[in-house]
Amino acid sequence: MSGIPYPNTQAIFYEQYQSVRRDEVVGILFALFLGTFGAHHFYLRRTGLGILYCCFCWTGITTVLGFIECFFMPGRVREFNAIQAAGIAAALGMSVPAGWGFPPINVNVTVPAAAPAGTAAATANPVSTLPLAGTLLACARCHTTNVAGSRFCSACGSAL
Repeated sequence: MSGIPYPNTQAIFYEQYQSVRRDEVVGILFALFLGTFGAHHFYLRRTGLGILYCCFCWTGITTVLGFIECFFMPGRVREFNAIQAAGIAAALGMSVPAGWGFPPINVNVTVPAAAPAGTAAATANPVSTLPLAGTLLACARCHTTNVAGSRFCSACGSAL
């Protein structure tokens, strides 16, 4: 990306998001009627699973799995859309607009107040810029809270 700011990043965000978003009903129909061939996995860009379903479509197991997975498709499509929205927002250098599948994160941390400079308490206990032991870190990608000192997110694996 260049360093040139976009004049209306939200309009660009919505335009790009509309081109990559997936519909829940289409995902359910793919899983229900073409689940034998893994069409619902191809629809959500899970190519590996789609190919695996194609390889084993003659067994009948994928038919049963496709029927079962049609009940899980709305959640998977919402997750796919939220990941796409986060990726587009990150590429544009903006935060994801409210209501895009990410619950707000409230982490309350009690931090002791810094002592005034020059006092005995300030020299005995200097304030550190490092996270306090026992505090939680929120992942910028998936917004999952992680233990302080973690280098990678426990949910998505991205660097913290």
